[in-house]
Amino acid sequence: MKILLVNKFLYPKGGSETYIFKLGEVLKKHGHSVEYFGLENEKNIVSNSADSYASHLDFNEGIKKNLKAPFRIIYSTEARRKIRRVLHAFNPDVVHLNNIQFHLTPSIILEIHKYRKEKNQNLKIIYTAHDYQLVCPSHGLFDADINICEKCLDGNYFNCLKTKCMKNSRSKSLLATADAYLWKYIRAYDYVDKIVCPSEFLKGKLDTQKRFALKTVALHNFFDAEAVADTEKEDYILEFGHLSKDKGTLTLLEAAKKLPEYKFVFAGFGSAEEEIKKVPNAEYVGFKTGDELKELIAKARVSVCPSEWYENCPFSVIESQIYGTPVVGSRLGGIPELIQEGKTGLLFEAGNSEELAEKIKQIIDNNENYIRNCENVSFETSESYYHKLMDIYRG
Repeated sequence: MKILLVNKFLYPKGGSETYIFKLGEVLKKHGHSVEYFGLENEKNIVSNSADSYASHLDFNEGIKKNLKAPFRIIYSTEARRKIRRVLHAFNPDVVHLNNIQFHLTPSIILEIHKYRKEKNQNLKIIYTAHDYQLVCPSHGLFDADINICEKCLDGNYFNCLKTKCMKNSRSKSLLATADAYLWKYIRAYDYVDKIVCPSEFLKGKLDTQKRFALKTVALHNFFDAEAVADTEKEDYILEFGHLSKDKGTLTLLEAAKKLPEYKFVFAGFGSAEEEIKKVPNAEYVGFKTGDELKELIAKARVSVCPSEWYENCPFSVIESQIYGTPVVGSRLGGIPELIQEGKTGLLFEAGNSEELAEKIKQIIDNNENYIRNCENVSFETSESYYHKLMDIYRG
């Protein structure tokens, strides 16, 4: 098969980029032809044979500096034109969309469908939902203060403007609201054949709207464990990844204060870095990757995912258990789907530092049993994921 993977960024940046690069490798391994479409950037590590990409536009420069930005955020004629060149050059059997909003825009779905009709072929349009963008104009189901918010689930997107959900900005929230209503009434997503949801929780949120309910399928992200040297556990509790208020880092720091006899290690980056340094039994070790990160995970007594927003399918929870470290996670979003409570970890009420401290101590007091249970943990591998995804492609 010929598969076109579409994502606004085509260089390592975040979760959706990690996903498309790894997925592309798996698809090529099985003999498929894979090309990519997104924004042009000198950091791009993948390409397409037409050498056609939408031009980069830095929305952070502000509306006054770039008068085209507000219109391109909602609808991009250029992205339609550029992806059309790729479609004609590559002639794909599947177009697999990922993170396209606010840069490529759903306008490209209209172009893909137009191409499909012209060619009169069974081209499949698949969309992986990496967040809640389809039902939440600000994508995360939280408001400007990072509090959980579900006001827009019924399709009344004016709530986004009322509460300035998009970065606490009235102008940005207005654009996000306009974008949501435009694509709701143009019905571009009607042309998508299947929506892959990395958690049952996300699927449930999308299913609140009838236009998505018959298209969604839940399929957890895949993770292939890499060999890690034999390691002995060391006496510390770990949080790694994005370190911020919405990720629950501040709540974990409060828990750390209640457990002064234990060491807490934080690896990654984020707005909470300075707060970590203020807690005596907390250590910030910077951003870690590769073998260094794997070893840090494997040596921890407990890994914590204290997120206070609706996480989808966090790799940190999967990766920790794969490398033999039990997890304490907040009882929110897709996190509970990944933890066998009482076996490979425990759950706590998000934001409750006292309960979090209690759960951490419970696991440490019975550490060997939890570690042993992690040895038998099972998640989607690239092989199992591939075969399930091919069923979706062939539909």
